Amino acid sequence: MPSLSQILRAHSPLLLIDASSETVQVGLLSADGEPHWASRCAEAGVGIFECLDDLDLEIAEVASFAYCEGPGSILGIRSSAMALRAWNAITPRPMYAYIGLALVAESLGRPLATLIADARRGQWHRLRRGSPLERVAAAELSGELVMPEGFRHWDPLPFGTTRTPYSVASMLALPEVASAALFRETAAPDAFLHGEPSYVRWAPKIHRAP
Repeated sequence: MPSLSQILRAHSPLLLIDASSETVQVGLLSADGEPHWASRCAEAGVGIFECLDDLDLEIAEVASFAYCEGPGSILGIRSSAMALRAWNAITPRPMYAYIGLALVAESLGRPLATLIADARRGQWHRLRRGSPLERVAAAELSGELVMPEGFRHWDPLPFGTTRTPYSVASMLALPEVASAALFRETAAPDAFLHGEPSYVRWAPKIHRAP
């Protein structure tokens, strides 16, 4: 898995979209220039394009894309993925995905901290620095629990959970985060899944009056 620094050296400029939280964050990054960021507290389908307007960006100028694939707002993540698919259908370019909680874990630099996000129905996403993203029951959460600001939750936060800022620009500005192998190349951007969905075959039946 490449780091942000490696991607920028090979494919600058890079357009990064993170719509996993309540704030849409869009950055134009390059290996030899200052990063430019825009953000919006808006629905992702609107906020992404307002951020692009703020950056005065032409998609044709972009050499690569990156986006947050989860966890967080499924609508925001899939809006980001849909935009990348559409742009890449016109002009193919490298695309990369990352896990937002992994950025936070790397920026905090506390190996014992557990980053969490609500996965609904009594389940929580869990990630520790250097470990993969998991989905566990609330009863399995323990130790130092940290949740990024701007991430919605439907169940009550586990006892003792603290909040930490979720500023992608600030995290990626840290050398240890920019050099960490947190990105993976993908040809089909979509929301992160812990496993492939399973479906039950529907057996058609003739409706009969009771």
